[in-house]
Amino acid sequence: MPYFNLVFLWATFYGLHSLLANLDFKHWLSDKIGHAYKAYRLVYSLFSTVFFLFIMIYGAGIEKQYLLKSTDFTTYLGYMFAGFGTIILVKAFRNFSIATFSGLRLHNDLEEEFELIKSGIHAYVRHPIYSGLLLIFLGFFFFDPVISSLIHLGCLVAYLPVGIFFEEKKLIRLYGKRYTEYKKEVPALFPTKFRV
Repeated sequence: MPYFNLVFLWATFYGLHSLLANLDFKHWLSDKIGHAYKAYRLVYSLFSTVFFLFIMIYGAGIEKQYLLKSTDFTTYLGYMFAGFGTIILVKAFRNFSIATFSGLRLHNDLEEEFELIKSGIHAYVRHPIYSGLLLIFLGFFFFDPVISSLIHLGCLVAYLPVGIFFEEKKLIRLYGKRYTEYKKEVPALFPTKFRV
């Protein structure tokens, strides 16, 4: 039962993530709450952070059932994957204003026009935040190879195609042909070429 609850929590988290990032939902909400919409990103970020931490704490509280023997090698793999994932996240966030992304700078993202980022790590993968999270969750599994860690990883892997589909649908609406051309040139999660 705890594992079912964990899957349900992740499904709810990812479902809300896609819904709350949807442009039609944002326009509907903006019409309903008017000027207060400027605080939407901050409320969304706080809600997502608390919900994410709750899921991780819930998973940590489940009795551990190991799938692999925890060794120095699995611990090393865990640190290595999580380290690479963290580096990717840091590089991805260099292209964003953290204050804007988190909502600390109150703004109406429906009125502001943001540049389509294709430089830095975005020249190699379209969704480096997802790539980084995937490596971090993989590292977490190797560091603590229990069923709950595998569920964390499995739910993320299951959500990624859905999340990318809806994210790119939104980006095509925002940027049109510029994004479709970028999509043809750059892979979603894993780089296929490296520039010198």
